Amino acid sequence: MSTSTSTTAPTGAPTPAPEDTHAPAAAPGVVKNPWLVVTTREVVVKLTDRNFIVSTLVTLALIIVGVGASAYFGNRTADHTVAVVSTEATAVVDASQAIVGADDSGDTVTAQEVADEDAARQAVRDGDADAALLDTGEGWVIVGDEEVDSGLAGALTDTLAASVLEANATEAGTTTAELMAGSEVTTELLTGDEGQAGLRYAAGTIFAFLFYFSAIIFGMAIANSVLEEKQNRVVEILATAIPVRQLLYGKVLGNSILAFGQIAIYAIVALVAVNITGVASDLGWLLGASGWFIVFFVGGFTALAAVWAVLGSLASRSEDLQSNTGPITTVIMAALFVGLLADGMWLTIASYVPIVSSVAMPIRVLDGSVPVWEPLVSLAVTVVTAYLLLRLGEKVYQRAVMQGGTALTWRQALKLEV
Repeated sequence: MSTSTSTTAPTGAPTPAPEDTHAPAAAPGVVKNPWLVVTTREVVVKLTDRNFIVSTLVTLALIIVGVGASAYFGNRTADHTVAVVSTEATAVVDASQAIVGADDSGDTVTAQEVADEDAARQAVRDGDADAALLDTGEGWVIVGDEEVDSGLAGALTDTLAASVLEANATEAGTTTAELMAGSEVTTELLTGDEGQAGLRYAAGTIFAFLFYFSAIIFGMAIANSVLEEKQNRVVEILATAIPVRQLLYGKVLGNSILAFGQIAIYAIVALVAVNITGVASDLGWLLGASGWFIVFFVGGFTALAAVWAVLGSLASRSEDLQSNTGPITTVIMAALFVGLLADGMWLTIASYVPIVSSVAMPIRVLDGSVPVWEPLVSLAVTVVTAYLLLRLGEKVYQRAVMQGGTALTWRQALKLEV
């Protein structure tokens, strides 16, 4: 039989603490990689939001329909019928086919012989002919019902002018070539070609509106999320397990990923639709500018996301949020108007202004004349600005998000102690 002995401390004496040979255990509830947890939560909540899913699908449908409509109306052929009375008019109509079908559109023009001028006008009135070409003796007349197709009218006019010029030259004992010598006019473009001018403008407009709507929609979502957590005191519960600044990082990163992903999906679907429908045969110049837009969008939106989160933390109710978002909305509006209206020197200056450059620089890249170092320098400025705003936002967010009851300004929040 063995006995054990124990030493009991005298009554009233403190019990000595056991020797600690290990590092202290982490406090219960502390989350590893808390910013990643918040980021995942933001993404999952948004991806399961019915309104977000529906709006994304509707936008994708509009993009597909828009590209399809452009392809349909751009490739649709027109068969024109012109009522004629004389053989001279028939010859003019036949010769105009070379002009109507010059762009390989498949459009045709056919002469329909009728008995007299009255019959020609009646054919137009009844819809049997798109137009009538009549020689009144004092000149030629193109007769239409409510209107005459501009392409058809232009082709008939040009053909008539050439025919009459040739007849007059023959009568004068010379040739058309001698009469027209030195009158040729050609077009020279310093940057790009004329066929891409409309596409460049359309792409720039799309860049501007995509940035505007994404910055507003996702930005307000961040601010409202922060305000809701503050009003419901959820942030106080989260702060027991997650450092407050990590909440900011997670919200900014999560919503930036969502915005970037949405823009990337739109771009991919649009480019695939354009290729399938054949709206544009060469998109190499557009792909480069689109890539720069996505990169600049990430930097610009990250800078804005930090500010949106701070605005939500400064507010105490929805009315406060609506009133203190004026400056950031103005900046986003400036980016929109720069994308739509700026040109020349002003566009160049704007391409180096942080956030605004997210639209301005990709539009400049569309022209194909911007050296690669310019977007790199502009992007570096945007990234530095985003970092500084994130650091400033962290200081304000940590102090303001736990304060309830009244709205705060940036300066008031910075004076508070963490």
